[in-house]
Amino acid sequence: MIRVLIERHIAEELIMHYDRAAQATLQLAMQSPGFISGEVLRNVVDPNHRLIIASYRTLQDWQRWMSSDARKEMMEQLIPMMETEEKITIFEH
Repeated sequence: MIRVLIERHIAEELIMHYDRAAQATLQLAMQSPGFISGEVLRNVVDPNHRLIIASYRTLQDWQRWMSSDARKEMMEQLIPMMETEEKITIFEH
């Protein structure tokens, strides 16, 4: 199993729009093969900073989702709302 940490900094004026789009993205990810679990955390000091923690069965499962058309389409909506590029870090047990 692997854990994928995705950090995003969202433009303050777009937080509500981002949260809705990010929830839809998580719903799609949950349907991808190998997806185990996912959660979204909000930084208590910086509410525009989000951390997504997703668990996948294998690195290949994550890579399949990462390069999927569904994720690419959702990211086209999310990227304009971000102040910086997302940072992705992958860990394994």
